[in-house]
Amino acid sequence: MDSPAGTTPPLRIGLLGTGPWARNTQAPALAAHPGVELSGVWGRRAEAADALAAAHGTRAYTGEEGIDALLETSDAVAFALPPDVQAPLAVRAAEAGCHLLMDKPVATTVEGARAVADAAEAAGVASVVFCTLRFAPETSAWIAEQVAVDGWFTARAQWLGSLYAEGSTSEYADSPWRREKGGLWDVGPHALSVLIPVLGDVEHLTAARGPSDTTHLILRHTSGASSTVTLGLSAPPGAAGVEIEFRGERGTASIPGWDGAETAFRGAVDALAEAVRTGVPHACDARFGLHLTELLVAAETQAQAG
Repeated sequence: MDSPAGTTPPLRIGLLGTGPWARNTQAPALAAHPGVELSGVWGRRAEAADALAAAHGTRAYTGEEGIDALLETSDAVAFALPPDVQAPLAVRAAEAGCHLLMDKPVATTVEGARAVADAAEAAGVASVVFCTLRFAPETSAWIAEQVAVDGWFTARAQWLGSLYAEGSTSEYADSPWRREKGGLWDVGPHALSVLIPVLGDVEHLTAARGPSDTTHLILRHTSGASSTVTLGLSAPPGAAGVEIEFRGERGTASIPGWDGAETAFRGAVDALAEAVRTGVPHACDARFGLHLTELLVAAETQAQAG
């Protein structure tokens, strides 16, 4: 696509994946973004790729050769795939010179996540991991405000979904990796992505299992503050909700609500475009994604050991 003289050409972003996340969030956000050209949609099922591509006026790809063809026509790729499918394809995309807009977690093994971070650095491509709260306008601004405040003493994060509660009809419940790995891996990255920039890195972690897929964490941070985290996807609907609260010398701060995943994803697209333009890595890049995976593996190992 040619651009008028003096204007920045759109960032050509291909989408890998055709499931509910791609349909409901990523494809609409990419297609509507004024600085993006949705360069194509790849899916393992041709009929799903065709339908999603047609809905957003772009081209469908499938098969191994389709991945290579999409990478050739894209400046960047966005992923809407299970983490351990995403990771090797992200390495492949980086080696092809494409910038990376990944879903969390990057992978469910440290080796898989490290391969992505190393490939991105070796290729010199920008990367962003979509931790929703770091990119939704309301919550990203709130996090920045808390980072600027000294004297935090402790924090509490609770992210409980009812995805697997009796009577749930959510289409996201059909995800095999999410059912296998539970709330620790699905919503844990969101909570950690808020706590770490405010309280500092995690220097000690204790994990224990709760009911169903629920996991409880106790974290000690480099600032000296501590935090507790409760994560799960099987809570009764009346118990579901998200709360993140900091307590310190200046009082208490609670995270505000935010306007859905699509708006947040547009913020992640903006962040990737800025990293591409400036060459300055975003704080939520592949290296941060690797660190999240390291923490989640440690928590999972400890919780399973009892």
